[in-house]
Amino acid sequence: MKTFLLLTGSSPLVILTSHESIENSTLLEKLLTKGIDKFIAFEVPFEMAKQRYGWHFNVVANDLHETDDLRILDYNGDRAFKLFSFSELGEAHIHEPTTQGQAVA
Repeated sequence: MKTFLLLTGSSPLVILTSHESIENSTLLEKLLTKGIDKFIAFEVPFEMAKQRYGWHFNVVANDLHETDDLRILDYNGDRAFKLFSFSELGEAHIHEPTTQGQAVA
């Protein structure tokens, strides 16, 4: 399992997934269905996330199945920012849709 901190247009959030890469096409499709098409992602060391979220992490992780391979671990961006320093996270990965820069009506 992997844990990622995503900086999105609406709020930072932390996800837990069985996919090995944030660029996995199935994972990207699932994020898109949640309205997330553009983000900056940082991998959070799994054991660090497990330790800092404690019991809540175990509840979310134990509910992760092959057919349901994405869980939101934390919707509260303020809490996520307080739990992790950028220096503790992996390299930033930028993802955006291929059609950017179009005028908004």
